[in-house]
Amino acid sequence: MTEVAFHFNAADKWGYMCRLLRKAVARGSRVAVTGDDALLRQFDLGLWTFSAVDFVPHCADTSGSGMLAESPVVFCQSPGTSAHQQVLLNLGVGVPAGFERFERLIEVVGMDDADRADSRRRWKYYLDRGYSITRHDLASKEAH
Repeated sequence: MTEVAFHFNAADKWGYMCRLLRKAVARGSRVAVTGDDALLRQFDLGLWTFSAVDFVPHCADTSGSGMLAESPVVFCQSPGTSAHQQVLLNLGVGVPAGFERFERLIEVVGMDDADRADSRRRWKYYLDRGYSITRHDLASKEAH
């Protein structure tokens, strides 16, 4: 069964997700990132600009097969067809179709009310279907 993790209270949600991907790639993980086209474009820009010295290799799922095979991070609007099935990072507001094909699903929740409300709906969806959820309160980690 897919491991579901919520990282919530992210003061800088986009920056946190960039650092999270950098860490995952450094550990050898293969990550699919899902969301609508506008969110994926915004995140692509974020990965290019979040650090002057780090680069997180990534590509779109429409890239050639050679690039897809080499890239540890693949952006996809439909994760059910992703070549990567290890980790799924959801940028979208809804439950990503096909998430159950992945070993792990990560949801990052920012500080604004709309993001929190959307995440509560996703949390309830996973919980109602028997998924255990790991909580990572980023506000409590920053306080230490």
